[in-house]
Amino acid sequence: MITAKTWSESIQYNYSLQNVIATIVSLAIIYFIYNSINDERRREIWRYIFRRKLAAVSFFILCFFVLVGIADSFKWRDPLLDNTGDVSLDSKGEVIYQNSALSILDRVCTGIRTNNEKTYSAPISDHQFTKDLIQNEKGESVWYQEKLNYPRKHILGTDVVGRDVLYICLKGIRTALIIGGFTTMISIPIALILGVIAGYFGRWPDVSVQFVYSTIGSIPFVLIAAAYILIQGASIFNLCVIMGVTGWTSLCRLLRGETLKTRELDYVQGAIALGSSNIRILFRHIVPNIFHLVLITSVLGFSHLVLAEAVLSYLKIGVGQSTYSWGNMINQANLELAREPVVWWNLLGAFIFMMALVLPVNLFGDTLRDALDPKMRGQK
Repeated sequence: MITAKTWSESIQYNYSLQNVIATIVSLAIIYFIYNSINDERRREIWRYIFRRKLAAVSFFILCFFVLVGIADSFKWRDPLLDNTGDVSLDSKGEVIYQNSALSILDRVCTGIRTNNEKTYSAPISDHQFTKDLIQNEKGESVWYQEKLNYPRKHILGTDVVGRDVLYICLKGIRTALIIGGFTTMISIPIALILGVIAGYFGRWPDVSVQFVYSTIGSIPFVLIAAAYILIQGASIFNLCVIMGVTGWTSLCRLLRGETLKTRELDYVQGAIALGSSNIRILFRHIVPNIFHLVLITSVLGFSHLVLAEAVLSYLKIGVGQSTYSWGNMINQANLELAREPVVWWNLLGAFIFMMALVLPVNLFGDTLRDALDPKMRGQK
């Protein structure tokens, strides 16, 4: 029989881009928390946030979503077991692994992941939603509503192939976080670098940057996204790239204006008069004093990215159809709402989870903006 030691030795980890991103995000969160604890100013900001009940509740809700997304990103394949429970080996004596890798979330949600039905079932129901035509004892054709394999176990019902909708919604969290997080990682450096350069140096760099973001901003985003996705294919990575490359213009415009104002302050002019290099002035005086705008805009813009993914997936130019996402759920619900009887719980599940993520992000972002602004902090 397989032992704990041989099981751990035979696990095959799935080293992929999503694991690398999840690891980086996890380390960044730990580093951020560590610095927040050791910095008095950041501790004061956190105290201000947690004194607001809505902001505190929103923070813990967001932590739950982040933990679910990270848990769904670490995957590994288990060894294939034979009829006796031993690990299967090939002719060379190497372990044979199962075809699909399971994440931590998949293993925690084994119950709702494997409790599949034949087809649709309403939330907390004990019978199948649709009826089948069968032959009764008299040989007559009658409509019969079958009993579910797992009655009253599906809180949000099941979809057309019998998968639990709650499980699909939980799997969509990772997609939403990747869309918001990875896109932000692409757009923020572009906006920060170009905005600071345009605002600080002025003249032809300023004119060039303004021309670039004005041109990109004048092109409808849906057309750019549709063209790129049709050429490169629908995937999370491609969607993040096109949204990140085109989504930096508004932040860049804001940072340019803030840099123009900061450049004229006395301490910056004093540094210039003392002969400090431009690089030192930018990293020592300009960027630290405008970075709060980057942080606030990123938090508030996260919700727009999540909603944008839903809209693009509904238009079939978002993530692939095989990817778990709330946008694909809404796309599927489009057909389900047009049938009779109406299947409404797929749309309800996507709506609940999207609102449960977007609303706390906005509430937390508003409080964070006030916490970083001493004038707003003094008014409340």
